[in-house]
Amino acid sequence: MKKVNIILLILLATYSFGCKSTDKFESRNPEEIFNKAVEYYNDEKYLEAKNLFELFKYQYSATEWADDALYYLGEIAFQRKEYVIAAFSFNQLRRSYPGSSFAKLSLFKTAMSFNELSPKFDRDQEYTRKAIQAFQEFQYVYPDDSLYAEAGNKINELRSKLALREFSTAELYRKLDSPYSSLIYYNSVINDYNDTEYYEPAFFGKIEVLMLMEKYDEAKGTIEVYRKLFPRGKYISQVNVLATQIH
Repeated sequence: MKKVNIILLILLATYSFGCKSTDKFESRNPEEIFNKAVEYYNDEKYLEAKNLFELFKYQYSATEWADDALYYLGEIAFQRKEYVIAAFSFNQLRRSYPGSSFAKLSLFKTAMSFNELSPKFDRDQEYTRKAIQAFQEFQYVYPDDSLYAEAGNKINELRSKLALREFSTAELYRKLDSPYSSLIYYNSVINDYNDTEYYEPAFFGKIEVLMLMEKYDEAKGTIEVYRKLFPRGKYISQVNVLATQIH
């Protein structure tokens, strides 16, 4: 038996059990099934709703409610904090039904799903980068949408997390007495995250490390850049003191 048929039989069995375990709802009419699934969803009976929407996904994919069903599957997964599944459902909707009225919101909810999967700054940031990419795609495709600003705020938050990871790594290498490695990560913040709160501290950290390494010419040049960028910066007094120590 083909794999697709096996999946369909499993879903049908689950659908039948799910219906009989609630109010014995039975129908082969797509519209009636869809309406009942929505009713379950509105009543927060997510498992029952999921069973019916998945039936749509495999058996009624050519109907006018098919894209709606995929969107609801994404929403159910999101509500259940199954964010990987949610992102998959929202993405599948956009791929399968690009003209759907849910396409725009599905892109935003894909980004939100990845945003929820974004871990603390000291862990792998794959989902953080995926979230940023999805929010940026939303802004590119829908520049006039009311959610544009919210997407921008999320991008700023996520980029700040990435910057913190780089900055914290630079600080760690400094404590481990590995100045060359420390400079790599300070420069990463300076070059890639100048729109975050860690931009100025990274400059100051770089200056301090260069001074410790006795790379005075490079330190002098970095001080000059710092003074131009942050004439009233948080570290300006300390930077000026360091400048007097350059021979």
